[in-house]
Amino acid sequence: MSSWTHRTFAPALLAWFARHGRHDLPWQRDPTPYRVWISEVMLQQTQVAVVIPYFERFVTHFPDLATLAAAPLDEVLHVWSGLGYYARARHLHQAAQQACHAHGGHLPADRAQLQALPGIGRSTAAAILSLAHGQRQAILDGNCKRVLARCFAVPGWPGTAPVQRQLWDLAERLTPLAAVADYNQAMMDLGATCCTRAQPGCDRCPLAAGCQAYRQGRVADYPAARPRRRLPVRQTRLLLIADPSGAVLLQRRPPAGIWGGLYVPPVIAADADPAAWCREQLGLPIRRVEMLPLRRHSFTHFQLDIEPVALWLTAAAASIGDSDWCWADPRHPGRLGLPTPIKALLIEFHGISSQVSANRSIGDCTTTANRAGGSAHRS
Repeated sequence: MSSWTHRTFAPALLAWFARHGRHDLPWQRDPTPYRVWISEVMLQQTQVAVVIPYFERFVTHFPDLATLAAAPLDEVLHVWSGLGYYARARHLHQAAQQACHAHGGHLPADRAQLQALPGIGRSTAAAILSLAHGQRQAILDGNCKRVLARCFAVPGWPGTAPVQRQLWDLAERLTPLAAVADYNQAMMDLGATCCTRAQPGCDRCPLAAGCQAYRQGRVADYPAARPRRRLPVRQTRLLLIADPSGAVLLQRRPPAGIWGGLYVPPVIAADADPAAWCREQLGLPIRRVEMLPLRRHSFTHFQLDIEPVALWLTAAAASIGDSDWCWADPRHPGRLGLPTPIKALLIEFHGISSQVSANRSIGDCTTTANRAGGSAHRS
């Protein structure tokens, strides 16, 4: 068992943090509950270097809880675009609205009330309360799990309930009574900069002397990796429909599910006829159909094979009454929330459309199959 105790662990970590920790992150300069909350949500499954520009842009657009709550969801998703895991942005918006309604426009300073808000779990609530209010609250993000699993040689994958309980017990026991904000930030910093997943810097770690995994020469074995499983593959067709002006038809996705609340080109079943769908839904014939290269997009729980189909209309379609549909310039879609892979696909489609427009010799309806060279994308 590790030689570290609740009396020695925190002092060693805080001494290291004073010299080597990160003290000038954007959310540390003014650690209000709102700013800490935004940063903690953004940092879920995303590295600090990636988060910083998104955080600064987000709090510039939405400087406080009331502004975020009053903003349209489309605007929130647009500002979030590119950071991925869009459920986080939807939960931020919902939580801000609930906090304004139930807590007078402030995030509550009680952990149970915080955890009742969408998207705020035990560790996120504890981080808000400790970093912004100085409360003694133990956190357990991915970095903390790795530090504790190695230091105390905790076997098993942290995603299982028994391992989670053991790690939470350690986190609660080791969290000091004072300097909690610095301690929790130190835990996160140590995991992010020293006790890293690959190539950890054990030679400069303040906890190495009492780290059980280091003593055993088994640092790479902790924490245990998630059991490998083969992700299922799904198929779909995505329709890139352009009118004579070059505008592309987009549809807002349902709030839950793939790209929830974001705008994407219409999605149809893999075996559906794109031309027939276009005629039935828009009442217009098409001038040209082109099958674009197949591409695979990886989500957390499955992989999606997307077959983009480009369709050019013979005439401009009438305006669509449904507010979840719109025509947009593929290069400048305005303030719509778009997934990053869809942004790239629209730019690609604009280039193809420009070539089609320049070639006036094409017939009334040409179909081209081009499936080679598909690309892969990740959300």
